[in-house]
Amino acid sequence: MKHLAAALIGVGIGLGAAQAAEQGVHCHYCDEWNQPQAPFKVFGNTWYVGTAALSALLVTSPEGHVLLDAALPQSAAQIRKNIEALGFRLQDVKLILNSHPHYDHSGAIPELQRISGATVAASAPSKAALMAGVNAKDDPQYDPKDVVQIGKLHQVREIADGETLSVGPLRLTAHFTPGHTPGSTTWTWRSCEADVCRNIVYADSLNPISTDGFLYTGDATHPDISQSFRTSIRKVAALPCDVVVSVHPGFTNTFDKLKARTPASNPFVEENGCRKYAETAMQSLERRIEKESAQKR
Repeated sequence: MKHLAAALIGVGIGLGAAQAAEQGVHCHYCDEWNQPQAPFKVFGNTWYVGTAALSALLVTSPEGHVLLDAALPQSAAQIRKNIEALGFRLQDVKLILNSHPHYDHSGAIPELQRISGATVAASAPSKAALMAGVNAKDDPQYDPKDVVQIGKLHQVREIADGETLSVGPLRLTAHFTPGHTPGSTTWTWRSCEADVCRNIVYADSLNPISTDGFLYTGDATHPDISQSFRTSIRKVAALPCDVVVSVHPGFTNTFDKLKARTPASNPFVEENGCRKYAETAMQSLERRIEKESAQKR
């Protein structure tokens, strides 16, 4: 099963970040994914600045901001507009973090990094993919017949599992959750409103989707990663989690929560949100593993 029917639209090797952002990529869902979404507060100093279908979060402080993910290459201008609509400056973004390096979550990072001068940080596998501008061959969605090249990053800070990165008073911690991609990373931090503080989780995709022929249970050319994927899902379920936003907002009902919010109630604060997300993901993975096992019999 293929994640996308993607075709290159001139985002090739040698293009600069600005040109890559302007030309973007074409894919079956790209126009839908790039529909604009007005930015909004999630909780405290955590803001949604992504598109109508691809999450990007901004965590702010007087000493600089942190941006998590950047949607498609052609989403760069929209994300910048959203940041500025909230009264912040892209130039004050000091750190850009990535969940995973598929072009629908990292595509605009090169252009936003070029404008802001921010440091980009990612896990080792994600760093390699971001610097190459393509999915790695061990990515479940790698397809040698359908390679989409986005702008390359020339420098990425490599992070460790459990490492906490700082910008002024902000502290964001990386939790490696491989499975959807080898370098998938879930991020956590604390945001406060007055004297009430909450644990925020930016949850990477736990969706077991791949190109045709890839087996999470392994084959002659790929190892079995089903158990490590289960471990990642359990890790997300166990995180301290008052507010969860997933990389695809629909996975955690982001816009339903926004619509239901009132001055007296914030549905983003949700008991068991991470566990609910993980339970759904585990069910999907087990169905996938069962299907693969049947194919091997």
